[in-house]
Amino acid sequence: MPATTVFANPSVSVIDYRCTAGPSDRPFTELHRAYSLAYVRRGSFGYRVHGQTFELISGSLLSGSPGQEYLCTHEHHECGDECLSFNFSAEVLDSCTANGAKTWHAGGVPPLSQLMVFGELAQAVIDGRSELGIDEVGITFANRFAAAIDGGDRRRAQAGARDRRRAVEAALWLEDHSHQSVDLERVASEFNLSPFHFLRSFAAITGVSPHQYLVRSRLRHAARLLTDEDRSITDIAIDVGFGDLSNFVRTFHRAAGVSPRGFRLAAKGDRKILQDRLARHC
Repeated sequence: MPATTVFANPSVSVIDYRCTAGPSDRPFTELHRAYSLAYVRRGSFGYRVHGQTFELISGSLLSGSPGQEYLCTHEHHECGDECLSFNFSAEVLDSCTANGAKTWHAGGVPPLSQLMVFGELAQAVIDGRSELGIDEVGITFANRFAAAIDGGDRRRAQAGARDRRRAVEAALWLEDHSHQSVDLERVASEFNLSPFHFLRSFAAITGVSPHQYLVRSRLRHAARLLTDEDRSITDIAIDVGFGDLSNFVRTFHRAAGVSPRGFRLAAKGDRKILQDRLARHC
């Protein structure tokens, strides 16, 4: 798998992974070598660890701990995947998360609004569209991740291969059509399922409902545009699929903890916003 280290110091390193594996490639056992947190920015893949299988889609996250074996599969998607992965020292996790490195373990997490926007902010830094430091964004990301999953159960209900494949394909379809008006009836019909069966299987496999994933895909795209362009916030809201500016502002603020304007300022180098985020979760 092509992997490029884009930043490294003794506390934090950042690796850009671009996997081209597909259904015809045989999976093999791999080993986590550090405390890690990876943001899936494109594609999908299966992640098997601790006897559990997680179907990871755009916006999902996976964490790893040193010495943990895992297996990645690519049976449902032909085009590979891309991840931005942060590796942390135990000292960093002990200082920036409530429970420290001792409770950091391998697993998958579904797309969560409050985490995806920080994944997109990190990508903006890597692309040169933000003046923030990638290490400070990574530490904030780890802090937000730990706060979001603290006390949660990351296990997924096991499902058949056919249902898992359809859930992944539906997530990819939602990602491609998130700027449009999409309801449950429409997306279920795309996969020849009843709305009830589609809703139940998609949520069980991905960890979020179709509507939640649709909204979170819109938020991901909005976060990317806010760091990349000088267009008005109103134009961005409409372009990504929010028909109402006030709804977009409320939804984005609930996810990121700051307004779209505040997020744009943070991407341009206003470190006080990140410092405030850390202070609230310490």
